[in-house]
Amino acid sequence: MTASLSRTDQSKDGKRFPTHIIVFLAPAVVIYGLFMIYPLLDSLRLGFFAQETRGVAQFVGFENYVTLMTDDAILQPRLLNALKNSLIFFAVNMLIQNPIALLLAAALSTKTRGAMLYRVLIFSPAILSLAIAAFVWRLLLSPLWGVVYDLLKAIGLGAFAQPWLGLESTVLITLALISAWQYLGIPMMLYFATLISIPNDLFEAATVDGATDWQIFWRIKFPLLMPMIGIVSLLTYIGNFNAFDVVFALKGAEAGPNYASDTMMTFFYRTFFGSGFQKSDPHMGAAVAGTMFLILLAGVLLYFFVRRRIRSYEL
Repeated sequence: MTASLSRTDQSKDGKRFPTHIIVFLAPAVVIYGLFMIYPLLDSLRLGFFAQETRGVAQFVGFENYVTLMTDDAILQPRLLNALKNSLIFFAVNMLIQNPIALLLAAALSTKTRGAMLYRVLIFSPAILSLAIAAFVWRLLLSPLWGVVYDLLKAIGLGAFAQPWLGLESTVLITLALISAWQYLGIPMMLYFATLISIPNDLFEAATVDGATDWQIFWRIKFPLLMPMIGIVSLLTYIGNFNAFDVVFALKGAEAGPNYASDTMMTFFYRTFFGSGFQKSDPHMGAAVAGTMFLILLAGVLLYFFVRRRIRSYEL
């Protein structure tokens, strides 16, 4: 009895490292490091080299980044245009997709007949193949046989029946709205999961005190949703700033017309792999990827900075 107690005390005082944690974490760490960390570091390394000469890559330091920022011929104006479009793409999804998702989640979290069916219908576009979704929207928005234009003319809004995917002034907003429609179900389900985790006792007590449904939402539900709203906002920033699939599926790598729908990802794709009259330059493409990484990192750090200063409520 005494010997066993002494061994227990010795193990506690010695603070032996829990080696079993390594066994559980090692597979995930190895896979993540092999397929995420190593490609990221190698891409950043590639941005500091120039095109190979006689099979030998030349180290040029920050020259690729300087060229990217100062080349007035192609790179610098394309970079600024892609950066502006990416910010607009993110703003549209942030200001339209997320508020609608929050309202839908609040409505479906109550006792609504057919709520399960509504959740399935809203979430189903998120799991729909992008190729199919792009093909359907291309048919719907076709100026020749698109159903959308016929409906607008039928209800007296024929002035809005324009080739939205073919005009420089409307193509980016149209693509952003298509993306918001397709992925609306993801933030809705995140908000919904948070809302149903709130105890009903809080709502019942507020109802007894005479609070209306609107007051319950803003004074009880919304403060408790703040941590999830922050996470959804961060995911929206990262996901939509890297917008590529919907632009590539509907407008191709050139992101037309006249690069009006060009984003940072399509700009990176053309720079790295080449497209049309633009020659491929993996080193300059890596510099574009490094610039994107710094912009996303700045957004993530800003999120954590603001989060520490905003009062949030947790159950």
